Amino acid sequence: MAYDADVIVIGAGLAGLAATAELVDAGRKVILLDQEPEQSLGGQAHWSFGGLFLVDSPEQRRLRIRDSHELAWQDWLGTAGFDRPEDHWPRQWAEAYVDFAAGEKRSWLHRQGLRIFPVVGWAERGGYGATGHGNSVPRFHITWGTGPGIVAPFERRVRAGVARGLVELRFRHRVTGLSRSAGSLDTVSGEILEPSDAERGTPSSRAVTGSFELRAQAVIVTSGGIGGNHDLVRANWPERLGNPPERMLSGVPAHVDGKMLGITEAAGGRIINRDRMWHYTEGIENWNPIWPQHGIRILSGPSPLWLDARGNRLPVPLFPGFDTLGTLEHIMRTGHDHTWFVLTQKIIEKEFTLSGSEQNPDLTGKSIRDVLGRARAGAPGPVQAFMDHGADFIVERSPADLVRRMNELTGEPLIDEAALRDEMVARDREIAHPFTKDLQVTAMRGARKFLGDRLIRTAAPHRLLDPKAGPLIAVRLHILTRKTLGGLETDLSSRVLAEEGSPVPGLYAAGEAAGFGGGGVHGYRSLEGTFLGGCLFSGRTAGRAAAKAVS
Repeated sequence: MAYDADVIVIGAGLAGLAATAELVDAGRKVILLDQEPEQSLGGQAHWSFGGLFLVDSPEQRRLRIRDSHELAWQDWLGTAGFDRPEDHWPRQWAEAYVDFAAGEKRSWLHRQGLRIFPVVGWAERGGYGATGHGNSVPRFHITWGTGPGIVAPFERRVRAGVARGLVELRFRHRVTGLSRSAGSLDTVSGEILEPSDAERGTPSSRAVTGSFELRAQAVIVTSGGIGGNHDLVRANWPERLGNPPERMLSGVPAHVDGKMLGITEAAGGRIINRDRMWHYTEGIENWNPIWPQHGIRILSGPSPLWLDARGNRLPVPLFPGFDTLGTLEHIMRTGHDHTWFVLTQKIIEKEFTLSGSEQNPDLTGKSIRDVLGRARAGAPGPVQAFMDHGADFIVERSPADLVRRMNELTGEPLIDEAALRDEMVARDREIAHPFTKDLQVTAMRGARKFLGDRLIRTAAPHRLLDPKAGPLIAVRLHILTRKTLGGLETDLSSRVLAEEGSPVPGLYAAGEAAGFGGGGVHGYRSLEGTFLGGCLFSGRTAGRAAAKAVS
């Protein structure tokens, strides 16, 4: 039987594009399959904020951030917490990725035309010891153009491959099986779905019009994770995070369902670290949704008062932007799925950014003028739209009215107005002098010592009950599904491993399907800015390895 291509790539997201681009550079013939229509090319990366984890970058040095490979590796190990026999390959992938982030990553992307926003963000700040979770320094680099900006160079390289006759793009091809002949996995079969003009991210038809079977010397699985499949998220939910939420929002479209992981497992691939996952705790209902249960994450500076469903402050160091999964674990042990931010107009104007390319039209559209407009008075346009239309936002002048509406929104009198007022007054007293025992106030003041935070991310400390800083704002926060941290176990050549540890001949995996490398490069937690980079690094590795393996 003749081969239809040298390599078949399953999944046209960022990892699939990166792998295909490398195969094109090696002169290999590729068929790129995806169940969604062409308008969804780029997958979840298109919707992202475009954050990239870089170490000792020019952007950091200009802001007087002293970073190093050694510090980044210390932070990665303290965050990942590798502690399982299955972490053999993930740890090796982590070391290779930190080398990449501290080495050629930026120059490699720069040569392809990608540019970086000059202000570096400080995500996942930790708040524990020096060897614990978190970034010791700001490392979150925003792509100029956000998600579409990071997809563009790889889409361009793939379409150049199409023009050269090396790449066939076959959309609406849903894979249902992988099989072997002569000992090597070389056959991909599935269903052809009817054409769809569904806009990017919206549900597309699942009507089947035919079937297909294709053969190649190698197959690369880059099909993504499980974030759109809430049943699968709950089935894999770890005990350490408490009971899974009864209600979650989706940070990814519904077609991110994890089915290809099961298909690859049935073909002999081993999935490890199923219980490691990354979900956000600052989700809000999208007032203008694109996909079902569409949620948006608030990227907040450190100043909002963070309360559980009953109005109690979250414990140290669970402040906004410090420890995502530590916060999730705490929330799930409270008996409620939601929490609250309480803040002022002055804070929301300086500190609220919404994650996602569509929520940042200035950065996505590469408009310097619009970016500079963020310095003007008032909340950013997308944030103001949520204040005006979002179901989770409450704006009032008095604490009494604020609490009344918070309880009305949840349908339960969970929050006591007097207790919340006392908490706010107590915190305000800590603002009135240069000393404090409130570690969130210490964190706020510390953040403003970093120029990037002082300019665009952290409001000057002020009293929450200062009328000049108002009105008061309460935001109900939901659990928002996002990333699968575990996945198909792969060696450093992206070859998928079988249960006994040997490679499945002809089978490779990259991106979220492979836990961004090795079956879980992040371990238990992420340092942020590492998901897109993990797709790029593992996709590049898979493409290069498969190119060498085929004749």
